[in-house]
Amino acid sequence: MQIPSRTLTTLIGAMTACAAMMVVPAMASAQGNYPTRPVTIIVPAPAGGGIDLIARVVAEKLSVKLGQPFIVENRPGASNNLGTAVLANARPDGYTIGIVGGSHNINKFLFKNLSWDPEKSFEPIVYTHEIPLVFAAYPKLPVKTVPELVTWMKANPAEAKVATSGRGSAQEMAAEMFRMVSGAPVLLVPYKGSSAAHPDLIAGRTVLYIDTISAIQEQVKSGNVRALAVSTRKRSKTLPNAPTAEEQGLKGYDANTNGGFLAPANTPKEVVAKLNTEINAVLKLPEVRAKLETAGIDVQGGTPQEYAALIKSDLAKWGKVVKEAAIQPE
Repeated sequence: MQIPSRTLTTLIGAMTACAAMMVVPAMASAQGNYPTRPVTIIVPAPAGGGIDLIARVVAEKLSVKLGQPFIVENRPGASNNLGTAVLANARPDGYTIGIVGGSHNINKFLFKNLSWDPEKSFEPIVYTHEIPLVFAAYPKLPVKTVPELVTWMKANPAEAKVATSGRGSAQEMAAEMFRMVSGAPVLLVPYKGSSAAHPDLIAGRTVLYIDTISAIQEQVKSGNVRALAVSTRKRSKTLPNAPTAEEQGLKGYDANTNGGFLAPANTPKEVVAKLNTEINAVLKLPEVRAKLETAGIDVQGGTPQEYAALIKSDLAKWGKVVKEAAIQPE
């Protein structure tokens, strides 16, 4: 018997609606039980750095709390752009997430053809950390404060050599901001990271390095360099006796390397919310805070919306620095 076309269309429509009704609860159930399999955490930087440490500490706790492995995968390269692109292009189901650092909000202005956008390509999960930078000076330089440093630099412009960790690094951006706010005649000297820059600073071949507190703190404590200030608005728990640059007259100076966990754009809000709750809980654990703070990392936390607002604010700040410093994107 041939079914009339109108009846056939009605049957197909009803079957489709029933299928959709079955799929929606299944999806909701899957998200409610998340995670049901291992989760990969992309770290767009080498092992051993600040965001790698945070990722591994959090992954260990989440694996226990949520009953599924959270596996850290380092994907360094191209100024952190390689791993960030992998995260941006991952399936938005909550089973690939990532953690980013300060370069996330800077690289937009340094590279012409990025395959990802720091806001549009991701769902912020939680702001995890802020790593202050330290105005570390050659210890024999006749200065003990930031104003004295600025005065010395203006009197000795040919010697005002400031180390950086290369193009687009947090150290370079901090030095450019220092130049803008203070008017000091900064001569940037690029190095391939902190370990390469420290010997020349200790020997006096450069006079200043605005380095991350996690990288420079041992040199400060040993007396190899002199800490003149920290770069953030608040003093650091790691070096509580070091005043901020703003306290010493650099009005508006606020530089750091910060970041947090992100998911690919369009990751379900329920998954993002669950991850936010669980990671915030991990960050409040005393043993986690102690381990990260010992490494010079100021632990943060908060809502996805607060992290999104921070990203927007940082993009405006660093975009202005790049423009005023006339740094041309590659």
